[in-house]
Amino acid sequence: MSGSYSKISFFVPCLVDTMYPEVGRAVLAVLEDLGLAVDCPPEQTCCGQMAFNSGYRSRARRLAERFITLFESAEVIVCPSGSCVAMVRHQYPRLFTEDPEWRNRAQKVADKTFEFTQFLVDILGVTDLGARVACKATYHDSCHLNRHLGIHDQPRILLQAVKDLRLVEMEDSERCCGFGGTFSLKYPEISLAIVQDKVDNILSTEADLVVGCDMGCLMNIQGRLNRQGSAVQVKHIAQLLCQKQS
Repeated sequence: MSGSYSKISFFVPCLVDTMYPEVGRAVLAVLEDLGLAVDCPPEQTCCGQMAFNSGYRSRARRLAERFITLFESAEVIVCPSGSCVAMVRHQYPRLFTEDPEWRNRAQKVADKTFEFTQFLVDILGVTDLGARVACKATYHDSCHLNRHLGIHDQPRILLQAVKDLRLVEMEDSERCCGFGGTFSLKYPEISLAIVQDKVDNILSTEADLVVGCDMGCLMNIQGRLNRQGSAVQVKHIAQLLCQKQS
């Protein structure tokens, strides 16, 4: 795909919409600072990932149909969540295996949906946004982003260009944080054990800040850090990239 677009359609994840609107504003600031026109359809709703992961395929299909209908006229779709993008790119076409017309529509939408850092680095070719954040930071690889979408280097490339930011790798950065959406609700004891391992690895880096690309993971990590009385902050990568040099 070409890196030149007349308008970007902003797909807002549920957690960003309902709990972390500051992340949405940061994404918007980054895209607009690049001179891109951004459209954020107010009619958009959940992509259906929670219903799909819980086994409610018919409900997931209804949400997918709404999403496809709303976004199929978009030129390109950008979302700051690897798990939501993975749902659209990989699961939407599979939801309609017995309906060729809808499957074709789903595939066309999937092909033009990108995660935020992937879009910046791989599609636009942008690696340095002129951001400055003075801190020591570590990066958490979220599961869907890394395993389903193959996005590993792109966030690191962007972080390494942030002035005054020292990026240190934590041990097992690619291991799950224990959130997994409904997994953390169904298996809270296992989820707690997994996030504790993640937090121990974070603290061992002596970083001031944990950076990630999915607010589900970051919310889970932040919750455990807070309960331990840690002063380590947690931020979505967009919140760093929109902080310009003074």
